[in-house]
Amino acid sequence: MTGNAAARRYALLSFLLWLPAGLYLVPLVLLMLDRGLPVATIAVVGVVYGLTIAVLELPTGGLADVLGRRPVLIASAVAGAAGLLLLGLAETVALFLASAVLRGAARALSTGPLEAWYVDTVHAELGRDADLTAGLARGEVAASLALSAGTLVGGLLPLALGGVAGLPALAVPVLLAAGAEALRGLLTVRLPEPPHPRPALAAVLRGVPATVAAGLRVAGRDRALTRVLLAAGGAGIALGTIELLTPAWLAGLSSGPRAAATYAVVAAAGFGADAIGGMLAVAAVRHFGSHARAAMAGWGVSALALAGLAGCALLSGTAAMVFAGVAYCVLFIGLGAGFPAQAHLLHERVEPGERATVLSVQSLLMQAVGAVVIPVIGWQATRNGIEVGYAIAAVALLASAGLFLRLRAAPRIAAEAPARAFGALT
Repeated sequence: MTGNAAARRYALLSFLLWLPAGLYLVPLVLLMLDRGLPVATIAVVGVVYGLTIAVLELPTGGLADVLGRRPVLIASAVAGAAGLLLLGLAETVALFLASAVLRGAARALSTGPLEAWYVDTVHAELGRDADLTAGLARGEVAASLALSAGTLVGGLLPLALGGVAGLPALAVPVLLAAGAEALRGLLTVRLPEPPHPRPALAAVLRGVPATVAAGLRVAGRDRALTRVLLAAGGAGIALGTIELLTPAWLAGLSSGPRAAATYAVVAAAGFGADAIGGMLAVAAVRHFGSHARAAMAGWGVSALALAGLAGCALLSGTAAMVFAGVAYCVLFIGLGAGFPAQAHLLHERVEPGERATVLSVQSLLMQAVGAVVIPVIGWQATRNGIEVGYAIAAVALLASAGLFLRLRAAPRIAAEAPARAFGALT
């Protein structure tokens, strides 16, 4: 498969990977409330979902490095479709909890394998010195467009429907998300993959722990890679802050049945801005002269946007809302432009047999940093005002931008033979 064909396939599957998340983002809590679950129980469902991801994140990344990208991606689509189908039809707490476990497993399984497949394919075709920014940016744009479109449909469709075939309107976007997962699974079945050994079950079970350990050693041993991963943690703080404080910001704008639609429009605007940032990623690398400087600029712009949101929170009236909306979009443009460059810096330092595991380490790190810092930001925002929460996140993101300073490109090495793409079994 050529590099351009791989980029097109990567963009398509990235779109289908993130479309379900957009479709059920807005109806998720509202659907459980409609089914009679109290807020405390809904929180427990959310905790189960998060714990499932945390427990399975590294093992599933290792599984993708040992067994191959395609089988793990298919498994994630099957688990995702089953979990969303259960979510749309569930009536009891037990079924909602089962849905959370399945959806969490799907999320853990899907972290890393698709991006790792694209990088492996391009390296096999063009060598290890190939620039990954353009293809990774296409995937970023596709994912953002999927989230934007899915959020709009998921938020607005229930307003336009009174129910379909006896189903409540809030369940319709969730079931559409299940269908999108099923379609992704079908398309992934025909995904070409570089040749690798067909391991026996015992070899897989032995290989996964070894691969996970190797990925963790690489992440800790390579100081430059550690800086790249920690910078992603700073971005996780920014995104978590937006998810936490934006609903409070919107509370004064709308309430009642139109609250979901308002949130859908605002979230879609952010995802659309992220897509614009992804379109600018290649130009940013050219303009700033290196991937490290492009990533640092993206993080810096987003940090300034967070500071702008903090300033807007001190104002009032229509002008404040307009400025806040602009700052919100600029934040996502900066991260959208910076993430492909950050991803390139990561992949040039990682071997194919460790790639999905290191991506899982990055995902887990973002969640762990958020779990520690976001509650502190929420506490400060409650005690001292939303503007303080935004300001803390701005400082954290600006500090993480400094991690890209004087970060040199990894030495170029020859491309590996395809058989070495799954080193734990060779």
